[in-house]
Amino acid sequence: MEFRKNIETLLNDFLQTREDLFLIDLKFSAGDDITVILDGDHGVTVQDCLDASRAIEFNMDREEHDFSLQVMSAGLSEPLSMPRQFQKNIGREIEILLADSSTIEGELAKADEEKITLVLRYRKPKEVGKGKVDVEEEKEISYSEIKKALVVLKF
Repeated sequence: MEFRKNIETLLNDFLQTREDLFLIDLKFSAGDDITVILDGDHGVTVQDCLDASRAIEFNMDREEHDFSLQVMSAGLSEPLSMPRQFQKNIGREIEILLADSSTIEGELAKADEEKITLVLRYRKPKEVGKGKVDVEEEKEISYSEIKKALVVLKF
């Protein structure tokens, strides 16, 4: 257990020196394979991953405890899981799977510690006459309602 605590402490110390980076996930396997997934307010570079890896590896004795370490960035295909990730993606289209299993897609307009605001754009039939009108509305969604959220990739 002390081994894991040491890794967590070293990683937290590194992240305090780099306030633009934040931890998404830290996993330990039974064979002491460690996976660190980072994200950043302005993205994560290869150098950022190397710096994090060195901050851990250079302060651990492999003679005392053998382990493998993998440090990576959260990819675009990874779900958004924390408010800071949502804030980083303001202005992008996201698709959300809600707790009731329905999906909703819109432009992420705002994100705070409790909820996000999406701008939904769609066409609906006119109330009088034929044809359709463009509609734009904002919808607030609390994080507790979100089962999964992904950035929509446009090519």
